[in-house]
Amino acid sequence: MYLYGSNIKQMKLPDFYNTIKPIILKDDLAEFLGAPEDGVIEMNYLDVVKMAGHSCVTVAGAYIMAFKGLKALYGLELPKRGEIKVELRDAAADGSIGVSGTVFSNITGAAGDSGFGGLAGRFARRGLLFFSTDIDGFVRFTRTDTAKSVVVKYKPANVVHSGNIMMSALGPQATDESRKAFPKQWQEMIKTLFENIDEVVELS
Repeated sequence: MYLYGSNIKQMKLPDFYNTIKPIILKDDLAEFLGAPEDGVIEMNYLDVVKMAGHSCVTVAGAYIMAFKGLKALYGLELPKRGEIKVELRDAAADGSIGVSGTVFSNITGAAGDSGFGGLAGRFARRGLLFFSTDIDGFVRFTRTDTAKSVVVKYKPANVVHSGNIMMSALGPQATDESRKAFPKQWQEMIKTLFENIDEVVELS
C-alpha cells in the first residue's frame, strides 16, 4: 500500500461524469486553516460518488437536490459551507435516507451531534443536520445568516424507473447477459437523471 506515488490504477468512470456541473462553495473554516487558501471549495459528482462508494438514484438525487436548492438560496453568491441547516423529512434509518443525509453533509458541511464543534465559538458544523422533520418535501435547506429557506422535492420516477433496471440483474428472469449489461444501463439511468434535473426536483 502506497500513501504517495504513482502505483495506483486510475478509476475508469462513465464519461458523463465530466459533464456534470460542480457545486462551488465558500468555506470560512477551510480558509482559516489554509486548505484551500481562499476557502473556495469545488464539489463535483465524483467527490460524492467516492464518499458513498457508488453512484445510484439516491446519491445522484442528493447531489441534484443540493445543486438546485443552494442555487435557489444563494443566487449568484457562493453558498457558505458550514452556514447551511439541512433538514430531512424522513428518519435516518428509513430506506436510504441516511445516505442522502451523508451526501448533504459532505456538500454543505452540516452535521449532527457528532459534527465539528467549532473553534473559539466559530466554524461549528454540529447541530446543522436533522432528520424526521415536519416539512412538505424531501429536504429543506436554510441559510443560518438570513434564515431564508427552500424545500426540495425529489421525483426521480418522472424520468426513470430504477426498479425495472435492478430486476434485470437481481430478478428471477435475470440472465448472464442482462447481469453483464446491468452496470452500463444503471449508469445510463443516472445520466438521464442529470439530463432532466428540472423534471426530477421541485422547489418551494
